[in-house]
Amino acid sequence: MTIVDAHIHLWDLSRFSLSWFRDGLDLPRVASAADFRAVAETRPVTAAIAVQAGDTLAEMQWLQQVAAIDPVVGSVVLQYVPEREGWAGLATAVLNDRVRGIRVATPGGAADLSDVPGLDALCEGAAVSGRVVELLVRPEQLDAVALVAARHPRTTFVLCHLGLGAADPSPEWEDSLRRVAAEANTAAKFSGLATAAGAAGRLHTLAATALDAFGADRLMFGSDWPMSARVDGYPRLVDQVERAWGSRSDRFWGAVVRQLYGM
Repeated sequence: MTIVDAHIHLWDLSRFSLSWFRDGLDLPRVASAADFRAVAETRPVTAAIAVQAGDTLAEMQWLQQVAAIDPVVGSVVLQYVPEREGWAGLATAVLNDRVRGIRVATPGGAADLSDVPGLDALCEGAAVSGRVVELLVRPEQLDAVALVAARHPRTTFVLCHLGLGAADPSPEWEDSLRRVAAEANTAAKFSGLATAAGAAGRLHTLAATALDAFGADRLMFGSDWPMSARVDGYPRLVDQVERAWGSRSDRFWGAVVRQLYGM
């Protein structure tokens, strides 16, 4: 088994700000690619995708610089920050071959996603350019995600954290997740789901639900590091997810993300 981590975050607050960052979150002010490689060195991690944590141009440019030289973190997903011109919003001006996707992060937005300007143009632009559209949403927005995916069949959509994250799974969430998975152009990251050290039962349940909904060819591993480090260390997280995933397809650990993101 070799690992492509589909979801990590990097930042350096001496270079740019993160609007959500504050003292008391138990997070470092610098989370570098070297830091990630250090915590992951005991596991067979061969590549990782850095997902932008904030929404500034300075951060986008810094992530691209990191990806251009780092031996592991060679791909990025940039945040969707709407602008008047350009299908990818603020990121349009800095797109290059390292940028594998654009993420719409709107867990606090409207349930029907109607408050995301230019969403349809983003989806079509991503399809034409061969990039994915990631979605960070809350459970109540999953039905809207399914509708967007149906409206743009040429676009590949990737759901972050199963559209659940640290929330408790419910029958309503599961029904909506299945509606998303019913669209053949959707996939999901098994990421950001560990809520406590040793939460094996939760991960087992969510792995079974996700596999039944999406199948083995549309699910991928993501650690959500360094957010996940507040719950458990990287090696233990990988071990927990490996136990939850069991003997199911090894594509989960790397092949799916490489295929969907063109790595």
